[in-house]
Amino acid sequence: MSPPPEKNPSHRKTAILLGIVFFFSFSYFYEGGGWNQNSRFDLLRAIVERHTLQIDAYHENTQDKAHFKGHYYSDKAPGLVFFAVPFALVARPALRIVGVDPESPRGEVALSYFVSAGAVALPAALAAVCLFFLGLRLGGGSSAAAFGALVMSLGAPMWAYASLFWAHALVGACFVFAFASALKVRESKDARGDFLWALAVGLAAGWATVTEYPAAPASAILALLTLSQAWSRGSAARWRVMAGVGVGAGVCLVVLLWYLYAAFGTFRPSYSYYDPNSFSFMQQQGYLGLTYPHPDRLLKILFGCSRGLFFASPVLVAAPVGLRWLWKEKVYSAATLAAAAIAVYYFLFNASFYWWKAGLSFGPRYAGASIPMLCIGLPVAWRRATPAWRRGLVGLALFSVFLALMVVSTKSQLSTQDSCPIVHATWPAFWSGHFSLNRDSMLTVAEAESSGGYGAFNLGQLLGLRGLASLIPLLVVWGIAALLWMRLAMDRQSVEARVR
Repeated sequence: MSPPPEKNPSHRKTAILLGIVFFFSFSYFYEGGGWNQNSRFDLLRAIVERHTLQIDAYHENTQDKAHFKGHYYSDKAPGLVFFAVPFALVARPALRIVGVDPESPRGEVALSYFVSAGAVALPAALAAVCLFFLGLRLGGGSSAAAFGALVMSLGAPMWAYASLFWAHALVGACFVFAFASALKVRESKDARGDFLWALAVGLAAGWATVTEYPAAPASAILALLTLSQAWSRGSAARWRVMAGVGVGAGVCLVVLLWYLYAAFGTFRPSYSYYDPNSFSFMQQQGYLGLTYPHPDRLLKILFGCSRGLFFASPVLVAAPVGLRWLWKEKVYSAATLAAAAIAVYYFLFNASFYWWKAGLSFGPRYAGASIPMLCIGLPVAWRRATPAWRRGLVGLALFSVFLALMVVSTKSQLSTQDSCPIVHATWPAFWSGHFSLNRDSMLTVAEAESSGGYGAFNLGQLLGLRGLASLIPLLVVWGIAALLWMRLAMDRQSVEARVR
């Protein structure tokens, strides 16, 4: 009997290689400031520097804020910030050691880079590794599993989300961790395994909701998936699984309710406390801007030139096909249904929101957390494809990676007014070498003005490279990784030959 995928030495080496490449690619780009990330970074600074949940000292750099009893708060769910606090607490003394004041403008920019890398890029890279092992578990080989992980990480808007202090990449990563843990419940052999893997589902899915309120229905779907994996083993297994999920989700619920009560004195979501002059549609359109799915918006977030997922990442058209094939294979029908249901929910949610373009964004940002769930179908699509279709998938994947590279190199927060910003703005900026165009800062207004501002940059630019040349270090790492991948592939082939 062959070992489980995660215990196969060759697969583990491949997973480590992929994780390093993805993390380096995510953290290669610092995308600068904006209302969304500034709101969260303001809360992080308030907690770490002033030991308060009020962002009064920082709030002028964002309109994404709640106003309550004369004080300002972040309007975001707190999960990403709470997750980032330990990284900030480690980074601040490290900056002092190298002679940088962590509360100076330079230090705050460095801090924002480190917490983005630790709390966003790192979990996104780990989720890609997890997706690689899921691809192996669902019947694909190393190439199929790596194809799914690579597309999710570098061939989709997830690359941009993982390079920003936004919540979508962390939420998507939590979904992957919960999904994988649910499948481990299916393989559990004892009571302890049932409870611990179910606990992992509760913690991961629950933290997704602590990080973004709209994740709650998707978290519930993952809880039901977990229960279904133990259903055939009798009532004792079911109760253990429900207890594990309940404990994990309960811990996360306590954290969220504590935050809401500590900040606002009630358990209403923070989006309820907008200033009447801010985001008036949130009060006037349905419930906090949500109405019902509009077919025209759904088409635009799937195929439109402005925010369409399949325009931003053409290779993802293979993902629903792969999920359908996986469903027809019956072995993982419940898991396939859960992944598809999460993706459908998110796109319907996005199509129901009044401001469906989601502000400055690459792709359908409000549905972005579901991209990893869609990508579960990609290894199956690769496995079932003919050699000719695989060549087509490779071509689409390379084109999708190139599109994402252009966006993260220039500006990930694309205009809402432009009907096709990738064509009209990103393409000419990339080829003319105009990189890191976002000049908005995560600093306060006063700090940015006194220091000349700190906008976006990439690591190549920090080395003194400009324009297209600033991508050379990234491409060198990719080239080394490709050589190591070929070496691992040859090693696998030699092992398989010896076994035969």
